[in-house]
Order: sequence, then structure tokens, then C-alpha cells
Amino acid sequence: MATVAINEDRLVAISVAGEVVAPRMPALPAMPHIIARDGQPVIVPALGGIVYNVKVGDAALGWVAENVNPGVSIKNREEGAHVALHTLACVGNEAAVMTGDARGAQGTVTGKSGRWSEHVIIHFPRSALEKLAIGDRIRIKAHGVGLQFAGTEYVTTKNLSPRLAAAWGITARNGVLEVPVAGIVPPELMGAGSGLSSDSGVLDIQTGDAALLESAGLAALRLGDIVAFQDCDATFNSGYHKGAVSVGVVSQGDSHRAGFGPGVTLLMTSREGAIRPVVRPPINIAKLLDLS
Repeated sequence: MATVAINEDRLVAISVAGEVVAPRMPALPAMPHIIARDGQPVIVPALGGIVYNVKVGDAALGWVAENVNPGVSIKNREEGAHVALHTLACVGNEAAVMTGDARGAQGTVTGKSGRWSEHVIIHFPRSALEKLAIGDRIRIKAHGVGLQFAGTEYVTTKNLSPRLAAAWGITARNGVLEVPVAGIVPPELMGAGSGLSSDSGVLDIQTGDAALLESAGLAALRLGDIVAFQDCDATFNSGYHKGAVSVGVVSQGDSHRAGFGPGVTLLMTSREGAIRPVVRPPINIAKLLDLS
């Protein structure tokens, strides 16, 4: 079957921008400590900054960190402009450094982070990471909001660029998208982010039950893996709905907290179940987008 056509020629490409942000600690419940799921307070790196030794394609679990963002995290200081940045930037969009020693370096949007930070996460080559600094300004060519697949009335896309859609290998049969994924998340592992907006931010995979994570085939998750949430509708806010399917990319690392885990930036959803995930590991954006 051929790859499904999209409406790329009708999508607006528009600039959004932000600044590289310093790491920050969660404000609740006991900053700078995080209260782990076993009740113990821990202090670990969290939420943003320039991360030098964790990149897309690396393990999503096992880091001594809290929801580590691989690569570079950016935000816009002006509230309205930040809403545009966090909403319009799509996974696979081009990014460029506009100021500082790394000016001219090219990167790729790989995901977003949730309500505690609301960062856009960008992959840059190691050579650029070494030159970037907190406060450097980065422009993104936002392209993808409103993307539609031909002949699929009941699928809504989120945060999905034409570049990633073209590389993904999605096909269609009788109005249902057949979507390659690295794994399927059962509804009982749907964690933090449920009930919140699906147009930005993340939906976490809970990792507190190691046995269930293992039985679901998710114990070896990698940053950049594309996964499907079973019985999850993310048309507006993310939440449980029997028969619905949502698909996204693992954009953040694991969490110490109960109800949290690797954060997934949503890419598409169907309340009517018009998405059929096909497990074909490894399906990872590091390979699909040729990130090095």
C-alpha cells in the first residue's frame, strides 16, 4: 500500500521563537526535592536546560533525573507568543539558532514538555550543544498544525509535521490509518497529562508498576519511540474512551513520581478508532528524521 497523501500544500509555515531556558525544579510539593513514589525525597536534574549526554534514541528509563528533556529546551518570555510557540511547533520542524556562539546551527523539534515547564524540545548536533548558552534565541519554522490525511475523516493530528508524516510509512485501508509504532500502552498505564490539552504538552506513561510495564513490552522504551495509547481519546483533552486510539512520540524521560513517567507528545488521535497501530520496533524518530 502507498503512503497516504496529506494536505501539505495548504498548510501555513510560520515562524515562532523562544529562548534556551535554564533548568528548573518542580514547584510542588517540596522544592527542590521531588517526592518519589516510595515517599522518599530526592534531588535530581529536572525540566529543561541544555542536556549534553542524553539524546533522542537513548533509553527513556534509568537516568538519574526527572523527566529529562533530551537536547535543548526553549520557551518564549512573552505569554501570548509562548502559547503560539508551544502550540504551533510540530515534531520534525526545522530550528535555527539566531544568537550567540552557535548562531546558524540547525536543529529539529523532537517534542514538548508538560504543564510544569511547557518547553519545546529541540535536537541539535553535539557540536552545537557545546556552543549554546542559556538565553540564546532559537527560531522554529512551525509547519504542520491542521495536517490531514486523505480519506481519513475520523483522525485528528496534533504536533505532526509533514516531514515526519512523510517519513513514517503510514498507510490506509478502508478509511483506517495503519500506523507503525514501537509499542502499545494499555489504558491503565495512562498517567499524568490525562485531562489536559493534547495540542501541547505531554501524556505520561506510568512506570510505577514494573511488572505491568514489562508485560506490555515497554520496559526498554527509548526517547523518540513512537507509541500508541489504547482506549485514549485526545481530540481536545486526553482521557479514557473505550475503542479510541492516540499515538505520540516519547519526548521526555522517566519520573520518580507516582502517576508520572516518560512524557509522550501526541501526534494523532481517533475517538472512533480509525487508527490501527502496527507494532514494528524500532520505530523511532532518530532514524525517521535522520538525527545525528
